Amino acid sequence: MSGLIGEYYCKLDAKGRLSLPSRLRTQIPESAGDMLVINRGFEKCLVLYTKEDWLKETEKLNAVDDFTSPEIRRFKRIFTNGANLLPIDNAQRILIPKKLMEYADLADEVVLSAFGNKVEIWSKELYESELDVESIELSELARNFHTQKKTLGE
Repeated sequence: MSGLIGEYYCKLDAKGRLSLPSRLRTQIPESAGDMLVINRGFEKCLVLYTKEDWLKETEKLNAVDDFTSPEIRRFKRIFTNGANLLPIDNAQRILIPKKLMEYADLADEVVLSAFGNKVEIWSKELYESELDVESIELSELARNFHTQKKTLGE
């Protein structure tokens, strides 16, 4: 699902169902079928993947030896906790599990932020707060990003 783009303001219904916007749905490869994986994000958001992309993420986790490190085992456990397969119904909706909705403080209005191989699902309020940056702060974030990228040898 690499190459996803877009920002979509949506509403959850009373049962926690989210209609996938058609402009986003057309970007999801046919090979994904009518199934996605949802999980907790690092911030207070949720993340959608195709099953194939989720398996790639878990392969990265499994590549790190956790035999002697309780911290790595705990990270793996916490990161994968809450992952759920979500069928896309005939109305192009997904049903977000209640526990995950509580984690991300999702209520009525949500924002889908698509980039790379994933779609983040945010409460509208938290998303707008996350993006509320001054131009100087944005410049600092960009500089830190490039510094870390060089450190990692990319």
